[in-house]
Amino acid sequence: MRFAITAVDRYLGVFEAFVRAGWTPVKLFTVPLRDPVFGNQQAVIAYAENNKVAVQISRLIESDLDALRAEGCDALIVASYDWKIPDTAPFLKYAVNFHASPLPDGRGAYPVPRAILENRAHWAVTCHRLTPNIDNGAILAAENFPLRADECHESLDLKIQMAAKKLAATVARDFVALWDAAKPQPPGAVWPKITMAERAIDFTRPVEALLRHIRAFGGTGSVAYVGNQWLLVKRAVGWVEAHDHIAGSVVHVYNRTIIVAAMDGYIALLDSDIAPAHVVVQM
Repeated sequence: MRFAITAVDRYLGVFEAFVRAGWTPVKLFTVPLRDPVFGNQQAVIAYAENNKVAVQISRLIESDLDALRAEGCDALIVASYDWKIPDTAPFLKYAVNFHASPLPDGRGAYPVPRAILENRAHWAVTCHRLTPNIDNGAILAAENFPLRADECHESLDLKIQMAAKKLAATVARDFVALWDAAKPQPPGAVWPKITMAERAIDFTRPVEALLRHIRAFGGTGSVAYVGNQWLLVKRAVGWVEAHDHIAGSVVHVYNRTIIVAAMDGYIALLDSDIAPAHVVVQM
């Protein structure tokens, strides 16, 4: 089977799984470098080049799909992509998407933080037919896994990467049969993209809820209004302790660590910086 793929480094395992299953890659579509942690594409580009596969960083459009058809490409595998993809049906026989949620739950651009905010006990990566109606296509297969009570953004992201790689191996091995047996999705809601206001830490809440909130965004950052300025918070610890401080007030500073009063205890901001102007929440 000849295939094209959209991916960044976090989903290199999906690319590798299809190649290992004997599929022939013809093109990689990736995105411009956004950040070195969550948006890096150097490894996936290197893998494509090692396999003598063309790489495109600009947006995939209909003329690209037509060119894939002319090359005899059978399928488009969507592992990760920032842009909406045109309808593939007029050009390719197959197109599937690996979505980081247990569909039909978690439709939408990036459901990972909400999985932690909702304290979900289980999560999944789902492979479904790619359709113009985003994340609604019939399901080929899913890879399920448990979540811990103390799950964080980084641990869940790594679990998703590993589950996607495992799922890709299953799908690549028995693709046509899974495609033919794909089951339509039941009704489900789209999870809207997280707003900057939703990233804001509300120190009037309990310590446990605040720590879950900060874990949900991890290295992507929560935002906190502390000492008359907005901070981008990536890591914190906290504890329950009776006090008479006003929630949100700074009670202690040590080097770069800032301890802030919460409703029922304290939150110590271990990794925080002044937030860039574009992430400041309107008061």
